[in-house]
This record gives sequence, structure tokens and C-alpha cells, in this order.
Amino acid sequence: MAEDLLHKHIPPYQPKAGEEYMSDRHTAHFRKILATLKKELSEDIDRTVHTMQDEATVFADPNDRASQETDIAIELRNRDRERKLIKKIDETLARIDSGDYGYCEKCGVEIGTKRLEARPTATLCIDCKTLEELKEKQMAK
Repeated sequence: MAEDLLHKHIPPYQPKAGEEYMSDRHTAHFRKILATLKKELSEDIDRTVHTMQDEATVFADPNDRASQETDIAIELRNRDRERKLIKKIDETLARIDSGDYGYCEKCGVEIGTKRLEARPTATLCIDCKTLEELKEKQMAK
């Protein structure tokens, strides 16, 4: 996923001794990660739009046309996924503003810095997320 590849040039957060969880410095770190991720995703979407406009070619051969349409469909699906991630980033930034960021939506426990470093848009602690995935797996059977 795009989220896994971007923002990795920002060093992990190192809390100071005795620092409170989700202090101003802590939330500023994650705000920076989220803003960087959003900027990179937006640039990627813009680049794709320009590339698709520049490379719009009408092929006479049906196989070439089908191949181009498949490539475009895959690219559009990826961009849609990135658009949804941008929306999730905006929601996460709003959680930072409201003071809810870093705490599980279901049980209220701290999500944890390491989990947020790996997935800055996480809204559930690892226990609640695991339970949710187990329930999804059971419902799919």
C-alpha cells in the first residue's frame, strides 16, 4: 500500500524521559507525517492525471486498445485507493485537532507510538483491530 512506502524518510518519534503520551511534540510529529503523506499522494495523483492526458492514444489494433484500457483501469483503481487514503488522512488530522488521536475509537486505550509509526491513520488498538479482523473472517465463511 502507498502508505507503507511514503513518509519513511521522517525518523521515528523518540519521546523524552517522562514525556506524556500524545504531547504537543508527539502530535506535531504525526501531523508532519500525515501532511507529508497527503502531499506525496496528491502529487502522485496529479502526475497520473497529466500522464494519462499526455499518453492518450487511439490504437487501431483491438489488442493494443484493450491493453491500454486495462492499464488505465488499474491506474485509476490505484488512484481511487489513494484518494480514499487522503480522505482518511484528513479525518486523522481532525482527530489530532480534537485531541482524540492516538487513542482507540472502541476502548479508549493508547494505540501506541510504534503502531502509529507503521500506520499513522490507525484508529484502533492492536487488540480491537485483531478482534475486528477475526469477526470479519468469521462473517466471510
